Amino acid sequence: MSESPIRPPVAAKKPHSVTHHGITVTDDYAWLRDPGYPEVSDPEILDHLKAENAWFEARMAGQQGRIDALFKEMRARIKEADKSVPQKDGDYLYWIEFEEGAEYKKWWRRPFAGGEDQLILDEVALAAGKEYFRLEALSVSSDGRLLAWSSDDNGSERYTARITDLSTGELLGDVIEGTLGPLVWVAGDRGLVYTPANEQWRTDRVMLHWLGQPGEGDIELYRELDEGFRSSAGLSANEQWLILSAGDHETSEVRLVPADDPLAPPLLVRARQTGVEYDVDERGGTLYIHTNDTHENFRLATAPLADPGNWTTLIAGSDDFYLTGFDLFRDFYVIEGRVRGLDRIEVRYYDDPARIEPIAFPEASFSAGLGDNPEWAMDKLRLSYESMVSPASVVEYDVAGRTMTTLKVQEIPSGYDASLYATERLEIAARDGTAIPVSIVYRKDRAAGGPLHLYGYGAYGIAVDPGFSTTRLSLVDRGFAYAIAHIRGGDDLGRAWYKAGKLEKRTNTFTDFVDVARGLIARGYTQPGRISISGGSAGGELMGAVINSDPGLWGAVAAHVPFVDVLATMLDPTLPLTPGEWPEWGNPIEDKAAFELIRSYSPYDQVKAQGYPPLLVTAGLNDPRVTYWEPAKWVARLRELKTDGNELLLKTNMGAGHGGKSGRFESLKETAEEFAFILWQLGVEG
Repeated sequence: MSESPIRPPVAAKKPHSVTHHGITVTDDYAWLRDPGYPEVSDPEILDHLKAENAWFEARMAGQQGRIDALFKEMRARIKEADKSVPQKDGDYLYWIEFEEGAEYKKWWRRPFAGGEDQLILDEVALAAGKEYFRLEALSVSSDGRLLAWSSDDNGSERYTARITDLSTGELLGDVIEGTLGPLVWVAGDRGLVYTPANEQWRTDRVMLHWLGQPGEGDIELYRELDEGFRSSAGLSANEQWLILSAGDHETSEVRLVPADDPLAPPLLVRARQTGVEYDVDERGGTLYIHTNDTHENFRLATAPLADPGNWTTLIAGSDDFYLTGFDLFRDFYVIEGRVRGLDRIEVRYYDDPARIEPIAFPEASFSAGLGDNPEWAMDKLRLSYESMVSPASVVEYDVAGRTMTTLKVQEIPSGYDASLYATERLEIAARDGTAIPVSIVYRKDRAAGGPLHLYGYGAYGIAVDPGFSTTRLSLVDRGFAYAIAHIRGGDDLGRAWYKAGKLEKRTNTFTDFVDVARGLIARGYTQPGRISISGGSAGGELMGAVINSDPGLWGAVAAHVPFVDVLATMLDPTLPLTPGEWPEWGNPIEDKAAFELIRSYSPYDQVKAQGYPPLLVTAGLNDPRVTYWEPAKWVARLRELKTDGNELLLKTNMGAGHGGKSGRFESLKETAEEFAFILWQLGVEG
């Protein structure tokens, strides 16, 4: 048995520099990127990552009892033998089940008219003996006979698609390697449409596979020539149209092809226009278009199929109502959006535009949305509902009767009493006077000024909903308040909120987070140094930025797969995501101002000789989104420059990707490690 290390690993320094716009940037740790990526085989790199993992294990060894206790209580809150509420789709009822102790689910169905239960996909069996397993897509043919599905067993998010004959349980000979995204049945279930990931992990094509034919004969339905755009495919709600979409973070373009004739010439809805996003569905010869062309908070327009670019407003854009999406059904349609940051769902009618039926929810702060509603002719809608104190519920809404019935409430076997907890929706002023919403939950018997955990993301227009979490209770029950900062860069308060945290306004995201923390201190919720913080991916970039700018505020930091080497990544168009990310961050290759701005906040480039708070960093060796070397380089530079003696730990999952370990319990172990680290560093007992 190897001995535990007595000191952290020190990465070798190998001089390396690049020059852009007359500015030279040095990077002594650039060697940590394996030139053979996505294959990582360089022994020196692997040895360094293993040494960091050994240091993580050595330093966390003393916390193993706490990790085990946290994991045990987190697992006890999960109903191990559980199943979803069956939902009708065609001639069958479908549901999923977890068996006692199982990491993965099983997919079941039963004839709606009555009959035997049928296991259609067994993730438990598929994952057996594998360190990692993730199901990406699952699609039953319209006649109910075939199941197309895709899975990944290393975290690289390059999925292999297969087809099961549900009448026999046998796998067909059709195997499609390297897919990414949905699998779509067309042409009377004779064809399967998919998007392959190219060498740069980009979906630049939409392909058609004829069942029973060799894969090399698959037909290209669409090819995207802009390296920053991604392609995708789906079906209209009435399943009559194959929808081919292309877009980046700010522009989109849609084509329609008859689903029963996928080789027909595609119908272009409207040519791409920079900054205009839209998505489309169809009913009765009318297109419905959700677009931001006239208002940044989107409108809903219609157009005749015969003249698809002639858009007429059905629901106008609004400063108050942020229209996030819509769903068409045979007899009505549903729009979703947010008002002052809170979810809103409305049922509307094709024959009576003035008839608007909002669905009311009981709490002042909550998360709600449409659930699984697969059929065209629905009269009862499945909804999801939860809040920071209310466990997740599956609700059935009777459209005609305008009544709601709760079908299932998330069960917490170890017990949960909502009356012990309180939740609030605060507004805290940022330094420029903007009011930043904050969702917070805590036990009513919590001592004032105690520890507080602050979470944030703030990128890509992704809102963080004030939903329920069973794992979060392990902090809240130990005296923490748990707060979500709805900072700019997300679209929590609408599209303008997103735009106010991207490109040249990116630093608002970071200062908002710091100002929320200071505001919570000022209001007596906590104290400086008693705040733990966490974020992942772009939220990990947030963590890196705020520990550079305000290290003394934080008592413990968890940065998961952090996007911290922003400048180098945005300068490298060969990386999977880079060209598509330029509308979000800017293009430092062509734009000197973007280069200088990104360099000014890029966490890796701004590491300096100062004290830093205790820091836990995670990475995935096979991560195609935030490559493993970003956190590895960051930790190496932090070890070199930081002036404190605080913990700095890096854990790299050697067999996983962006989402960490797969499996419902294995992933809990990583959360238990994170929480144990936080409790340890903040000196909280229990």
